[in-house]
Amino acid sequence: MLQQTIADACQQITVPCRDGVVLRGHLWPGAHGGRKVTVIVNPATGVPARYYARYAAFLAAHRFDVLTYDYRGIGASRPARLHGCGYRWRDWGEQDFDAVLRFAKARDPESQCLVVGHSIGGVLPGLAESAPTIDRMLTVGAQYAYWPDYAPERRLRLFLKWHVAMPLVTAACGYFPGRRLGWLEDLPAGVANEWSFRRARMERSHPRAERQDVLRRFAAVTAPILAVTVSDDEFATPRAVRRALDYYRGAARSEALLTPADLGMETVGHFGLFHDRHASGFWLDTLMWLRDGINPWAGRGFDSIPRGDDGAEHPARPHILRYY
Repeated sequence: MLQQTIADACQQITVPCRDGVVLRGHLWPGAHGGRKVTVIVNPATGVPARYYARYAAFLAAHRFDVLTYDYRGIGASRPARLHGCGYRWRDWGEQDFDAVLRFAKARDPESQCLVVGHSIGGVLPGLAESAPTIDRMLTVGAQYAYWPDYAPERRLRLFLKWHVAMPLVTAACGYFPGRRLGWLEDLPAGVANEWSFRRARMERSHPRAERQDVLRRFAAVTAPILAVTVSDDEFATPRAVRRALDYYRGAARSEALLTPADLGMETVGHFGLFHDRHASGFWLDTLMWLRDGINPWAGRGFDSIPRGDDGAEHPARPHILRYY
């Protein structure tokens, strides 16, 4: 009943960016007057903000104000025509996330600002000039799609799909028609191509003259970061997450590697942790980090899962999740 009341109180918002693009999203007011903490939820690439609505309502029920929004070119922030719009991945960080963070601070200057970033949503904050105002971050499967980091047994299939087929289809259509193919949402060509042609060093996707400034912005983030991934995530392997996490060299960084067994599941994958089947487990544990800055998975770092001679993972005994 409480979460339904919160859903009914959810407010549509518009957020203007510095370059004139207007984003659309929702504000989920915290129950019982809130706790002077705003959580911004950054989606994964090609995932509309509505996918995170139940997690947002869950956080609001625990007295956090929550902002969900769609990046330019996606969901409610999609223009009438994607072809030729020129939107890029970097715009989602430099413009979109920056605007939403400034919106949150302007709405309540005394409120703490926390970020939950899924996949690319955990990388984008480092591109924003306003990112030093973040108080704490939780990233879930955060990486920037450098294909040699994909899970070895699925690497070839993923490479052919996202780094061969996607750029070819994008070149033919002028945008990536992901919805028609059943491959996430439609993407602007610039976003699709930054994904397809990403190199080992993320800043190399930027003009040479801008690269040092990109590194400076990441280093300016001082918010503690807890980076979580799941052992069956084919995109966000520990190597992929560490590659992205290392850019935040000015922040205290912690890692947590969970297995599906830890979560009472047979499989979880890259998108599963935001499904409401995890409301009584993983979602509750995230509150410990967001509310108190306590890592509920201490001892579950990326080197905690033993590997046999075959290189396969042999999980330790299931971690006991905290329920309260």
